[in-house]
Amino acid sequence: MWEVLKQIAKTGIATETPPVAMEVEASHIHDEILKILGRALTIREIDAGSCNGCELELNALGNLYYNLEGLGIKFVASPRHADMLLITGPISRNMSTALSMTYEATPSPKLVVAVGDCAINGGIFGESYATIGGASKVLNVDYEIPGCPPEPIVILQGILTAVRYKLENRTN
Repeated sequence: MWEVLKQIAKTGIATETPPVAMEVEASHIHDEILKILGRALTIREIDAGSCNGCELELNALGNLYYNLEGLGIKFVASPRHADMLLITGPISRNMSTALSMTYEATPSPKLVVAVGDCAINGGIFGESYATIGGASKVLNVDYEIPGCPPEPIVILQGILTAVRYKLENRTN
């Protein structure tokens, strides 16, 4: 135990500070969301059959580095409380009905964002007996965030761009 404490005292703080660009971008995103919506943005994430790569990146948004809730964005369990549907993975045939029902349960105006190549066009899974391809085959997708999986900061920028796009076009 003494050796461990000596090593800790000798090493000091081993973590690094976040890059300044990330802090500036996060502050900008927070201000923009509050300016556009005037409140927090609520998101219902739907895994329509993914490999969980995109979910890992979405989970990273909740850590202290990205501080998603500090930006005024939070995930909710019910589509009835959501402003945005965030879809990941190729749409499996078994999930297409559930995806449509979730869309119908979300109050208007609602945003639909496809996250990752699989949600956009089926990705490496494509179309098969098990999957029907991208989310646009079931719903009208407002915005797509490409990548396999996209990085958390790219997802954040995509969410903000989708909010801007929807408010500029003002359609349901």
